[in-house]
Amino acid sequence: MPPYAVRDGLTAASEQGRICSLAARGQRDLQKRVAAYPKLFPNPPVDDAMLSALALSTAFIAPWCTAEQLRVANRASLWITAEDWRIDNVAATVDEVEATVSACLGVADGDAPAPEDELGQFLAEIRDELDTKASFGAVQPLWREEVRRVLTADAREWRWRAVRMTDEMQLPTFAEYLANADNYGATFVNVSHWIATGDEDTLEHLPELIAASRGVQQVLRLVNDLASYERDLKSGDLNALMLGVDRDDIQREVAERISQCQDLLDSSVEALCPQQARYLAREIGFTTGFYHGTDFWGSIER
Repeated sequence: MPPYAVRDGLTAASEQGRICSLAARGQRDLQKRVAAYPKLFPNPPVDDAMLSALALSTAFIAPWCTAEQLRVANRASLWITAEDWRIDNVAATVDEVEATVSACLGVADGDAPAPEDELGQFLAEIRDELDTKASFGAVQPLWREEVRRVLTADAREWRWRAVRMTDEMQLPTFAEYLANADNYGATFVNVSHWIATGDEDTLEHLPELIAASRGVQQVLRLVNDLASYERDLKSGDLNALMLGVDRDDIQREVAERISQCQDLLDSSVEALCPQQARYLAREIGFTTGFYHGTDFWGSIER
């Protein structure tokens, strides 16, 4: 083996080790949040492997950040997990779904969460940390809109599943399903991260970054569905593969959408915010690679 290959391997492994150390610190913080809100995080499916995967994701997507700078992104990812579980698996009626949506939107608007509302309390933690940033007042409406979009999309999918329980043929179209990709939550996490860490250019161009993130989010929705299809069949969750398309169709759609995202990042986002263009590209790269072997949720018999 040539000497340069040894040196390159050592340098690459050192950098990967540094990134993993960021993830380890992030996982410890997430473990503390799980302990603080035990009703939100049943184990399974929220096990240590899941917390590790969440922390690894943020660390590899934004490896230039410190552990402290990644804290909001990690916690926002964990909040999405709790919100998704609450609506998908705990809510038994549409009234319960609407109550969750209303309570969380109130928190996003600045209200104090109810004493028994752990989901709202956790969201308030994230909101209050963002509020320590001088810029938050100006961009709070954009953050609030991401909270609304996540909750609305999850509520819409709950209704789709409820209709399907009475008639298995009543399904959204593939286009409707993909348009509802805000329930994946990636853009909420991204916006929270950008507000927490963003420089002036990032905050100035937040609308453009959000638009680019929505395209990335649709890619992540589809690669998640490819990885989780068997589990979704057992749990009753919706999946793109249930909507009249097969794996080859989805893989072609993913490849086309990745190409579109790359063109957008290269042609416009790179010029506005080069680091955030790298962030979004790495988000696609890490997540598509990760889903080749597993997904984030721990196993659970249902």
